[in-house]
This record gives sequence, structure tokens and C-alpha cells, in this order.
Amino acid sequence: MTITELAFSLDTFYLLMSAALVMWMAAGFSMLEAGLVRSKNTTEILVKNVMLYAIACTLYLLFGYHLMYGTPDITTHAKPADIFFQMVFVATAMSIVSGAVAERMKLSSFLIFCVLLTGVLYPIQGSWSWGGGFLNEFGFSDFAGSGIVHMAGAAAALAAVIVLGPRKGKYRSDGSVQAIPGANMPLATLGTFILWMGWFGFNGGSQLQLSGAGNAEAIANVFINTNAAAATGAIGAFLIVRFVWKKADLTMILNGALAGLVAITAAPDAPTPALACLIGLVAGAIVVLSIVGLDRAKIDDPVGAISVHGVVGLFGLLVVPLSNSDATLVKQLAGAGTIFGWMFVTSFVAWWILKVVTGIRVSEEDEYRGGDISDCGVEAYPEFITHKQD
Repeated sequence: MTITELAFSLDTFYLLMSAALVMWMAAGFSMLEAGLVRSKNTTEILVKNVMLYAIACTLYLLFGYHLMYGTPDITTHAKPADIFFQMVFVATAMSIVSGAVAERMKLSSFLIFCVLLTGVLYPIQGSWSWGGGFLNEFGFSDFAGSGIVHMAGAAAALAAVIVLGPRKGKYRSDGSVQAIPGANMPLATLGTFILWMGWFGFNGGSQLQLSGAGNAEAIANVFINTNAAAATGAIGAFLIVRFVWKKADLTMILNGALAGLVAITAAPDAPTPALACLIGLVAGAIVVLSIVGLDRAKIDDPVGAISVHGVVGLFGLLVVPLSNSDATLVKQLAGAGTIFGWMFVTSFVAWWILKVVTGIRVSEEDEYRGGDISDCGVEAYPEFITHKQD
């Protein structure tokens, strides 16, 4: 075997293993969302996550990859490895929508939109940057997808939440916000740690090559910066909630860790570890303020997905110039605005059409009973349900 063949094999294997780690993030999103919704909607949110992954993989394989990349001339690794790696990214974008619309959206409408996003909307905007399109030529920089994946998914989620409306009882008539706690904090914590682990494949795999000292050094930097930002993101969120509410709110801390991961994703290879720590710390604070702000604006997002992936995704894009001299604030703003505009407008139109044609919200009775019974017929925790005796 020649050195070239060895490098080809090594890079292909590395990309496949990175993709497998990203695929494992589907389990992370599933556990996180299952923990943050009420018990009566657990099975339904799990069905959504399994089906969105299946649909995303199928649609992107058949249509999306070609729409995003055409027929690229790949010489450093096997093309199927590249397809698989990009395929699991689009599933991540759709997972963001799942959490934001939890507990009140029709399963059928959600899956119809999943076909549209994974097969058309995401690949089109991805082609503008990663596919070598006009955003790439303009100089927009997004190493692993703070905007292309995370903010794009959040834009679609925001459009859905606006058309869908909040959960019953979330906002009282006097304008106050009613907290609706999740059912299982251990599951939510497990999901966060799974996502944290999977992110090493998400960011590290985006180097696309392992062979060579330069690539190996870059990947090592990506790993340490990714971990540092997640850690300080959790710390930043903890400090905010502890200072303001005098409580260690676990859900905010978990979202702080995820916020750090989203923020560093735009440029995990470039910052020093100290800068990565600072980016994560600020992201952790931002996500707490954003979640509270959206709640006050009556934007009901049960898992905080819009804040974590959208608001912090934008922040991640805007701090790229701090470590990448080729990036500028103007270029980053232009790219972010283009991605958000495309995903929000097209998604809003799609959700509105679905609302008119098929309806997107479950009935008030089904929302009260929960999606486990109304959509799935299987309760996630049947032994804890008290039934009336005959």
C-alpha cells in the first residue's frame, strides 16, 4: 500500500467514525427532548426523533446531497463517506425543530415538513456556502455549521412556533408565564452529555482529513476548543441563574453547555483555548437571557431550541472574526441574514400552507391527553398512570 492509499483509507475511516458520532447525536436530541417534555408526550417526541432521522437520511441520500454539492470531485476520501457525513448533519437541523414544537403539533404535519426541509430547504441554503456557492465566494465563514446547520434549523423552528402558537396554559390571561417542567431530568442530562460527545465528531469531522501533521494538529485544536466552550457554557449559565434566581436551574445549565457547543462550531479550529473558553462563557449567559426573553415575548419553546441554536448560532458566527483574519463582521452578518431569511420565510410559508390544508395543531382534547395516547397509542410510563377502577 502506498502512502497516498494509506492516507485515503485513514481519512475515509476518520470521516465515517466522525459521522457515526454525529449520528449518535440523534440519541442525544431524543433523550434531551424526552426529558424536557411532560410524561404524556414522551413516546410521541421519541417517534418524531426516530422518524425525522429516517426521513432526513433517505431524502438527503436521494435528492439533498446532489442538490447541495452537485457531483463534487473528491480525491482525499471515499465519496460515500462524504455523503454519510453530510447526511447526519441535516438530521441535526431537523431535530432542532422537533423540540421547539413539542407537545402540540400533529405528528403527520411535522413529518411532511421534515420531507421539505431535509430534501429541499436545507440543501439549497447549504449549497450557497459549503457547496461553493455565492456565500462561499463572498467570504462567509462557518467551519462546522453554527449558521448553516444550527441557525437554519432554529429559523425553521421559529416560523413553526409563530404559526403554531403556545401550549395551553403556558401564558396566563394576566400576562404571566406558567412554567411547565419536564418529566425526566436524568434523561435530559444524559441527552446533553450524548450531544456533547457527538459534537467532537460534528466539529472534528468537519476538518474532513486526518492524515498529515497539519490536519492532526487542527483536529486536536478543534477537540480541545469544543470541550472548553461547552464547559464554560455550562459555567456561564450556572453563574447567571445562581446570581439572578439564587437557584441552580439544571435545564438552564444543560442549555448553557449546548450553547457553548453551538457558538464554537462556527470556528472551532482557530481560537486559542482561552478565547474558546470566553466564547463559551458568553454563550452560556446569552442563552439564559434569550430563553427568558422569548418566554416574555410569548414564543413557547419547550426545550429552548430557538435560543440555543438560533440566537447563540448567530453569536457564534459573529465572533468568527476574532480568530479568523479572513472573516469580517459584514461578511458574517450578510451570510447569517441570508441563511436566516431563506429558512424563516420558506418555512413560514410551508407551515402556513400546512395549517390551512391539513392543520398543524392537535385538538385541545388531544393536547390535554398528550401525544402518547392521541398519536401513538403507547404510554412511555404506563405504570405511573392512575386509572379509574370500574
